[in-house]
Amino acid sequence: MTAPATIETLLEIMARLRDPQHGCPWDQLQDFRSIAPFTLEEAYEVVDAINRDDMDDLQDELGDLLFQVVYHAQMANEAGRFDFSNVLHSICDKMVRRHPHVFADEKIADAEAQTRAWERHKESERKAGAGSALDGVPMALPALTRACKLQRKASRVGFDWPDSHGVAEKVEEELQELRAELGETADPAVLAEEAGDLLFAVVNLVRHAGIDPETALHQANRKFARRFQRVEALCREAGYSVSEADLETLDGYWEQVKREE
Repeated sequence: MTAPATIETLLEIMARLRDPQHGCPWDQLQDFRSIAPFTLEEAYEVVDAINRDDMDDLQDELGDLLFQVVYHAQMANEAGRFDFSNVLHSICDKMVRRHPHVFADEKIADAEAQTRAWERHKESERKAGAGSALDGVPMALPALTRACKLQRKASRVGFDWPDSHGVAEKVEEELQELRAELGETADPAVLAEEAGDLLFAVVNLVRHAGIDPETALHQANRKFARRFQRVEALCREAGYSVSEADLETLDGYWEQVKREE
């Protein structure tokens, strides 16, 4: 393309890809459910580019994510439900409605006050629909993120521990319950339930500490992968693979890697 690209350009490309007669056979076959995993994947790739501080990659990944929005809007338009202009109208209306300190005369002191005001606006919208305090937390979110969001929403209506001490005790309680179920005759269903309770309690403790659990676990994953790969390298330097080394040797290498960092 030689002319500057606009959102209309992208909408036209999407419409041609989905054209029943002259479009792409693969794109013609897709529906909301088949595209949803790609939408989630593109969102994660945006976050990954941000975490790597790779602005060139972020530019590309944001384009991929925008394409996902256009894709869903095109399929909705074909079904006679809504189109991209409706999507734009919805988000613009929501942003103006939830920022009266910017687009109206309401006064907000700082970012913390804005966060509280944002939640009040969301709560008033929820009450207008007579829904639950937990509404708006998608089932498709990663489990850690969804647990944290559920806890935050419950906290906003007063259902929460007053401080982190009670949460820490709850973590200990759930850990003991899981330990009590461990053994050769353990019921897998019961173990899964107790493990879930423990993870939920840990998320609650992390939330009370002001830490995002998904981010914390991503960082822990990266640290583990980095250290393990260094252990693999040390094994190769010694003339054998990780699978050939005994646990004592691997543990020694692990401690060496930690000291190196």
